[in-house]
Amino acid sequence: MNVKKLTIQDNAYPSPLRDIAGPPKELFYIGADPSEWLERPRVAIVGSRGVSPYGKQVTRRLSAELAERGTVIVSGLALGVDGIAHEACLDAHGTTVAVLANGLDKIYPATHTQLGRRILEQGGTIMSEYPVGMPGFKQNFVARNRIVAGLSQALLITEATEKSGTLHTARFAMEQGRDVLAVPGNITSPASVGTNNLIKVGATPVTSVDDILYVLNAGHLPAEPIRRRGDNAEEQALLDLLYRGASDGHELLVQSGLPAVQFNQVLTMLEISGKIRALGNNHWSLK
Repeated sequence: MNVKKLTIQDNAYPSPLRDIAGPPKELFYIGADPSEWLERPRVAIVGSRGVSPYGKQVTRRLSAELAERGTVIVSGLALGVDGIAHEACLDAHGTTVAVLANGLDKIYPATHTQLGRRILEQGGTIMSEYPVGMPGFKQNFVARNRIVAGLSQALLITEATEKSGTLHTARFAMEQGRDVLAVPGNITSPASVGTNNLIKVGATPVTSVDDILYVLNAGHLPAEPIRRRGDNAEEQALLDLLYRGASDGHELLVQSGLPAVQFNQVLTMLEISGKIRALGNNHWSLK
């Protein structure tokens, strides 16, 4: 493991962090040098650890579509929304940056060790303001969020409860003058209370990737994502439904018009071929 260090006096120190409150005096990183992605559009995607099927779907979709347009995804490698955002970006062959709340000798949580390896293998960066050997103390996780927001041009929260720790990241982003965006959710769902409240106080509501690109002023990026194609008409019918936002298995069955047995066979083949992903509770999303 080749851990590199930057101090705030170094010319290579990420310039977006110099002007935030309490900029880290030192940054440790492994993987790509920050200079390799700092000139590209950058969006932080964060949210609840206990994410719902809806939260999984919108996080995967928006992260993948941003990655397909060349946007770098920044997050904290935590369980839930963070991990999903990193993974969806990598699946779309994009670049992602993870900011840890502990030293780089360990990936936390340990279940994301393989995800961390993928980030590095695909040209991303894992960084921390803490030296090797530093454990992830509770206060480090809140402090880490100012770096996640600071490295990004905009912060997207895809799902958050009323008291989610993610709201600390939103506060840092607002203080830093970053754009804050939030995905609206079902008003009866506790998982979306935090994002709906953010929209009430001025966060930009996001219902498609175009809303994010508008905020980034990224009109020079490709207008259409790379669409996955089915191997036959039945697969394409299901993929088209997923592109239009359907995710519930029963809804997909009804709208496709396929016999139940054939529908299940097509769904299985799409999953095996890596075109779709099971979210749980009979919900599906594009991969």
